[in-house]
Amino acid sequence: MSVERLTEDAIRAFTDRWYVALDQHLPLDRVLDLITADLEFKVPEDTFLGHEGFGRWYAAVTNRFFDEVHTVTKVEPVIEGDRAVVRVLVNWQAKIWDPPAARSQWLGFDADQTWTVVAAPGGPRIKTYTVNELAPMPGSGAL
Repeated sequence: MSVERLTEDAIRAFTDRWYVALDQHLPLDRVLDLITADLEFKVPEDTFLGHEGFGRWYAAVTNRFFDEVHTVTKVEPVIEGDRAVVRVLVNWQAKIWDPPAARSQWLGFDADQTWTVVAAPGGPRIKTYTVNELAPMPGSGAL
């Protein structure tokens, strides 16, 4: 399989695929196809390394959050050959339920992220993923 050249359109389409995978809680093996084996994944709670670290994060969030909706508001790639630094702004809304609460709780955050994306067979893959800021929306529950 040949490596596809990185383009703005390819990166934007990839960003949409990434968030569809997260929203739909796709099986881990399908999500691993979107990241590199040496991934560095920095989120507010910790830094996760490689497929194993990402798998731990993914298991935790797919068992914690439901009714997730990610809405991408900005994708700004700076392409340098077979890699790109991408600023991603995304609105994330979800629900959580903490037993024995009678009701679930709504969460809403605006996230400012920086990714490094690399060209790979089958399309772009995330090599580094950093949440720079996670700003709660009015009325959101706490993480």
